[in-house]
Amino acid sequence: MKVLVACEFSGTVRDAFIRGGHDAMSCDLLPTDVPGPHYKGDVMDVIGAGWDLMIAHPPCTHLAVSGSRWFKDKVSEQAIALDFVRLLLNSSIKKIALENPISVISSKIRKPDQIIQPWQFGHGETKATCFWLKDLPKLIPTNIVSGREAKVHKMPPSPDRWKLRSKTYQGIADAMAQQWGNL
Repeated sequence: MKVLVACEFSGTVRDAFIRGGHDAMSCDLLPTDVPGPHYKGDVMDVIGAGWDLMIAHPPCTHLAVSGSRWFKDKVSEQAIALDFVRLLLNSSIKKIALENPISVISSKIRKPDQIIQPWQFGHGETKATCFWLKDLPKLIPTNIVSGREAKVHKMPPSPDRWKLRSKTYQGIADAMAQQWGNL
């Protein structure tokens, strides 16, 4: 399967699909953190290259409800972010999973098809993650563990906080590759 992982610099999801035998490439405006197939640039440059599946992680800066107190000051930024989400969801790629935290996508575009937690995939943490799906089934939990700590939410301020908060948990990436890569 030919897989595009849009808006991913970490390589976590890309590499999970590669380990599953798929032709996967990440794409982001940033360089990849881990060597591997990566396009540094605008996803719109490569979105029409015959992908079978796209896992998209659009930036949540202007979308996540955790930042709702600033929405009144960034109306145009939020409109641009929502237009980008629509472009991704409406692309010609047959199978799409768009991932974001609890966000205004739910009220401005449509409700998510699924909300998962890291503790359902082997990580004893909470971080509600929404999926808007196109021609894909919901992910089935693979390893429910105890522990419900909000580690990501409690991270102290740092220059890399946004990067650490945006990284996909390995258990979730592996479940995507195993479950959606076998369709």
